[in-house]
Amino acid sequence: MKTAAFFIAALSLCGLAQAEPATYTIEPTHTFVTYEISHFGTSTNRGRFDKKEGTVQLDKAAKTGKVEISFDIASVNTGVPGMNKHLQGDDFFSSDKFPTAKFVGDKFSFNGDKVSEVQGQLTLKDKTAPVTLKATNFNCYQSPMLKREVCGGDFEAVIDRTQWGIDYGLAYGFPKNVKLIIQVEAIKQ
Repeated sequence: MKTAAFFIAALSLCGLAQAEPATYTIEPTHTFVTYEISHFGTSTNRGRFDKKEGTVQLDKAAKTGKVEISFDIASVNTGVPGMNKHLQGDDFFSSDKFPTAKFVGDKFSFNGDKVSEVQGQLTLKDKTAPVTLKATNFNCYQSPMLKREVCGGDFEAVIDRTQWGIDYGLAYGFPKNVKLIIQVEAIKQ
C-alpha cells in the first residue's frame, strides 16, 4: 500500500513539475520589424514598420513555441516621406490592397535554454513563403518595472523579396535579397 501511495505521489509531483506553455504579448515599444537593402553597393537603405502586434507562446521545458507578429504595411518608415509613399505604392508593398504582413513561426530551436532560431511562414502581399529567423540574442528576465517575466531577442533572416512579388529596381541593379530583422520583447501574461 505504501508503495502504491509513493508512486501516486511521485506521479503527481511529476505532473506539477512539467511546465506549461506560457503566453506573452508583444510589447510594441521594444519590438521593431526592420529591413535593410543595399543601395547600388554604396550604402544601405533601412526602414521599419512602426505599427506591430502579436503574441508568443513559449514552453521552455518542452523547448517548443509559437509566435505570431503582424505589422501594418502603411506604417513603413524610412525617415523620408517621399520614400515611404513610394514603398506603400504598387512598385513595392501595395499597402492599400495588402494592408498587413504576418510572420507565424511554429518550430523553435534551442541552444541550451535559449531560443536559437524560429522557422515559420511570412505572408506579404497575399503570398506566403517559409522564413527561418536566426536569433542573434535571446533572453528572459524578471522586469523590475512590470513585475513580470519578459522574453525576447534579436532575430534576422535574409529573404528573397521576389518570392512576394516585390521586384522593383532589379533592372537597375538593386538586389533581390533583403535582410529582415525582428527585434522583439514580449510580456508574460
